[in-house]
Formats: sequence, C-alpha cells, structure tokens
Amino acid sequence: MTNALHTSSISSLPLLARGKVRDNYAVGEERILMVASDRISAFDVIMGEPIPGKGELLTKMALFWFGQLGHICPNHLTGDNPESVVQPHEVTQVRGRAMLVKRLKPIPVEAVVRGYLAGSGWAEYQASQSVCGVQLPAGLKNASKLPEPIYTPAAKAEVGEHDENITYEKTVEMIGPALAAQIRDISIALYKAASEIALKKGIIIADTKFEFGLDKQGQLVLMDEVLTPDSSRYWPVEGYREGANPPSYDKQFLRDWLETATVNGQPWGKKPPAPQLPQEVIDKTAAKYREALTRLTA
Repeated sequence: MTNALHTSSISSLPLLARGKVRDNYAVGEERILMVASDRISAFDVIMGEPIPGKGELLTKMALFWFGQLGHICPNHLTGDNPESVVQPHEVTQVRGRAMLVKRLKPIPVEAVVRGYLAGSGWAEYQASQSVCGVQLPAGLKNASKLPEPIYTPAAKAEVGEHDENITYEKTVEMIGPALAAQIRDISIALYKAASEIALKKGIIIADTKFEFGLDKQGQLVLMDEVLTPDSSRYWPVEGYREGANPPSYDKQFLRDWLETATVNGQPWGKKPPAPQLPQEVIDKTAAKYREALTRLTA
C-alpha cells in the first residue's frame, strides 16, 4: 500500500476543503486543483484504509466522461496540466489523479437521475409506489428498468452528513424555476447519453448524480466528478436480472461487508470510527474499480 494516497499534502497551495475523496486547493482566484485521493467512504463515513490506485481510476473515468458529454453541457476543465501548478517535490501527489478546474459558484443541489429501481429508491417504492415524490407504475420489481429515467434531486450535505432527498418543487424554491428546469433537463440528457455509451460496453448505469456550478457569466457548468463508480451504480449486463440485486462495480461490495462488520466486538453502527478493512476487501474493491474503467475505455 506504499503507493496509495490517503490524504494529500500540497503545502505550496492554500487548502480549500477536503471532501470524502477529493482535496481541493486554490490556484489563484480563478482555478482549483482537485486531487482525487485513494480514500473511500461508505454510509458517509470515510474508511481508515485507502484503496490503492482508486484516485487515478476515478480521474481517468471522469476525464473519459467529460470528453464524451461535452456537447451536452460545458464542464469545469481548464485544459491546463495539474503538474504545472505544484512544486517539483509535490508532483507525485497529483500525477494521474488531479484535475485543474475552473472556480465556479456551486449549486447546492445533487442532480440525481435514476433509470432503474434500486437501493433506497426500491425501498421507497415498496412503501409508497413513488421515489422522491415521483409516482411510478404498479408492479415494478427490485432492479426494474423504469419506463423513463426520473430526476430525484437531493440537497447537498456537509462532509460526514447524509444528503437529503428533496422534491423537484423544493429545488425550484431553492434556486428558481428556470435554473431548476435547466439542471433537470440537462441531467436527464447526460444520463441517457452516458447510458447508451456504457450499454455498448456491457455496463448498465442504474443511477447517477451530477453536480453543477455557475461561471462568472452565469452559465451552467458540469463540475466535480462525473459518472464514476463513486457517484453511480454500475451493473455488468451479464449479471443483470430483474427482481434481484445485480453484482456491481460500485461500492456495494464494500457496503455489504460493512453490514456484517464489528468494532470492538459490537456490530458497526455506521458512524466513525470505521471498522478496519481486511486486505481482501481492499483488493476486491480496487479490482472492481479497475474492471469498470477497463470495460468502459477498452
């Protein structure tokens, strides 16, 4: 695990924030250096052990998708080399795992799009035949493909807190009707385009979330990560069957292990500190991320 990066330390730039995975540094007033660490979180708790190579894989996948979807919405990439803004002794911390991006005004809405019924959406459907206020047809099963993708936004939470599912009407209250509609429509268009690309590579994108910001001209810009296994539910086509939880390329393997994990002999309560991850879980999680990227970009 000597090559893993749990927490970056770029002393030549001011630290803006550390998220669950990314460390953000200010590069002047106009740009941000986003460093994807090898941290992994589950149930909104950051694990103590990194997943070696994860940050590089996430960065490659995000760059792949930014390249595929640029015709639908502009993104935050500057095109500048991240290694050019750090000192020589810091280059190893950013090589292959960083993006130099435009500084934007973040919009406090997680733009979630669901094409299949899964996870919390499936649980909510069983109780109310709806997901986040969106009514759905009767008779759907776990992992059913929805007649059309649905937009189910969430309010962004602080690190360590749970994002809160909200209705579309709530987003209108928060950011206004025009911007709320623009984000909804672009998010669905991005999901549909990505789903078609992924399906040709044997991957189903069950759901995903996007984040947006506004530039100085007020233009909507796609930002942060996009369509990675950290922000999306990826299923291999060959493992999919309606009515059951398909195997996945995302963090579900880790979540399943944590459901049975203990801390000091007691079942883990999904609060810090996290259980220590065994090497087998670390290795298998890393392998799933690698396979997702390989299949997408092959």
